[in-house]
Amino acid sequence: MSGKIVAGLLLAFLSMLAAADCVVLLHGLARTSSSMEPLSGALREAGYRVVNVDYPSREKPIEELAPLAIGSGLEGCGPEPTVHFVTHSLGGILVRYYLANNEFANLGRVVMIAPPNQGSEVVDNLGEIPGFSEFNGPAGAQLGTGENSVPLSLGPVEFEVGIIAGTKTVNLILSQYLPNPDDGKVSVASARVEGMQDFIEVPYSHPFIMRAPLVIKQTRAFLTQGKFDHSPAEDSTAE
Repeated sequence: MSGKIVAGLLLAFLSMLAAADCVVLLHGLARTSSSMEPLSGALREAGYRVVNVDYPSREKPIEELAPLAIGSGLEGCGPEPTVHFVTHSLGGILVRYYLANNEFANLGRVVMIAPPNQGSEVVDNLGEIPGFSEFNGPAGAQLGTGENSVPLSLGPVEFEVGIIAGTKTVNLILSQYLPNPDDGKVSVASARVEGMQDFIEVPYSHPFIMRAPLVIKQTRAFLTQGKFDHSPAEDSTAE
């Protein structure tokens, strides 16, 4: 194969890559980007450019984490493509905070997985226990339902968002502080937010929900169609 042909194919590939929609992944509190790797691989296979952001979730408050994490994601995507977001837990609140305070011309769709959109009663009840603040950091303390709640300070969403909420818990101690059903950290009711485009419940717990094949499938469906697949689930395996 001649050098000109190789160069032409490479140019075509780079042009296709530049034109592809970009998905920014944002992990949850006290997690890392590795927790989003199954989603990252699946979305790349689906043809998206993916930026899996790693950010210091326990070191800064939400007001600082949002521009830090999302700015990193946007830099990775570049200026041209439509940018979608897929988030787990705290990551969804970072997107809401950022979009409430910044203009975004090329925003696509947002999928929030297990987001504490109305805060979490776990923070209310355990926030004063020794070690809780040290482990969860400033952002963790902002995720309750009281007067310092950042989620409750944000208004209705004004962008296209689909929310996936978990209904199974592996943490019975934390679940006793939450309205049922819940995923061990966030109740189904708390995951909802005014203005959302679609909402679906799945039988998974908070720590593992973003890795579940069914959740990955539903994420791809919303990014592609703007709605979830509400037909009976084929995947009956739950964590």
